[in-house]
Amino acid sequence: MSTIKANGIDITYELAGPATGAPLLLIQGYASQMTSWPDEFHEALAAAGLRVIRFDNRDVGLGHKHHGVIPDLRAVAAAMKGGAPPPVPYTLNDMADDAAALLDALNIQSAHISGASMGGMIAQLVAIRHPGKTRSLISLMSTTSDPSLPRSDPAAQEALMAKPPAEDKDSVADHATKTRLVIASPAYPEDQAKVRARFAANYDRSYYPEGAIRQWAAIMATPPRTEALKKLSVRALVIHGDADILIKPEAGRHTAECIKGAELKIIKGWGHNMPIAAVPDITRPMIDFIARVEADRAEAFARPVTPGCCGRQ
Repeated sequence: MSTIKANGIDITYELAGPATGAPLLLIQGYASQMTSWPDEFHEALAAAGLRVIRFDNRDVGLGHKHHGVIPDLRAVAAAMKGGAPPPVPYTLNDMADDAAALLDALNIQSAHISGASMGGMIAQLVAIRHPGKTRSLISLMSTTSDPSLPRSDPAAQEALMAKPPAEDKDSVADHATKTRLVIASPAYPEDQAKVRARFAANYDRSYYPEGAIRQWAAIMATPPRTEALKKLSVRALVIHGDADILIKPEAGRHTAECIKGAELKIIKGWGHNMPIAAVPDITRPMIDFIARVEADRAEAFARPVTPGCCGRQ
């Protein structure tokens, strides 16, 4: 792992796969460190010849911390309802700019942008705000945040917001493992000992619950992306599980409907987690999609440039 300055903050990142491979940027979800991606996930993508970049979002893992700034979530909600600037240190727009700036810092002109859950929201904003850096968009178990979409099941929402009974490693790892079971994938059972071990390892790497409050405020303070996604002209793949009770499959369908020409893959029995057993069913469509986008880009670059045409990305 390395650290680099981008968008005015220090970003911890890791690269995998061949240096000449098509770059794929992975953006993690709410309160999740980059080490929350299963090793099997990014290793499968790297083994397919992709240059995989994963990193810690701000306020999680080894990322930049906005220490001591505790947003008033009620004030954020009131501001959004009244059309006033929300009192937050950053929004998902800033986190999308972090991702784009990381690519700049790594001298990567453009990449395939993929994110899961909140990371999918950020990935959508990278495509919206930085289209020149977006070879394609891959949205995993995410949403446009449109208010018309169905809400999470109460059990899932309660599990997401619940706090551990204490802040020692055993209490936190036990709580996180129990919470994950609520939103887990019925078709892809997990070894609970391995799940708990990953949570314990992430605790040792960085336990920072304060950051989760600010990330939640950032989600609240960022408007829905419905109309902006309708204006996108970028290749897109949306992957969602039909058993997701936190971000319902309707949200994935809506995301695909908003983006012209987007492809939609609904995975039967997949919930709102990344079980190792599901990795092949998630990575195969990603790899196939990226290969097709790359082939089309290569064909486009091989064509003679039309006189007066603007430069290519």
